[in-house]
Amino acid sequence: MKQENNVTIRKYAISFAIATLIAFFVIWSKGFLTHSKAVNLQILADAFFVSGIMLVMFAGLMFVSGEGALIGIGFVMRNVVLAFIPMGRTKWERYADYRERKMENAKERSHSHIFVTGLIFLTVGIILNLIWYKTYYQA
Repeated sequence: MKQENNVTIRKYAISFAIATLIAFFVIWSKGFLTHSKAVNLQILADAFFVSGIMLVMFAGLMFVSGEGALIGIGFVMRNVVLAFIPMGRTKWERYADYRERKMENAKERSHSHIFVTGLIFLTVGIILNLIWYKTYYQA
């Protein structure tokens, strides 16, 4: 049980580090310390929102991929490549056979740590955006 907890903590730490790195690059690219407080708060909100939405979308893509939704694209790309290889047609198979083979090889993986970390960063970004809106926005 302790080994599973260590693995889970490591997964969360890695996804948190990646999200922090993305946020840092957004902050760095916009020149955080060269602006006023209002613009700095807006840059922070953007950084957290961007890293959060990227992680949430990546987790969604991993979920869709794990369910087999992208197998058709792989099948088409494989057949296109085989069409240009001499004697490639001998390796062709039906889509149903290809899908069954790929789903057998698919591993059950959970990407919830990426999704949860993305939601945390997304929530912080939204909260910072609301703070900026209430404090500095003048309509």
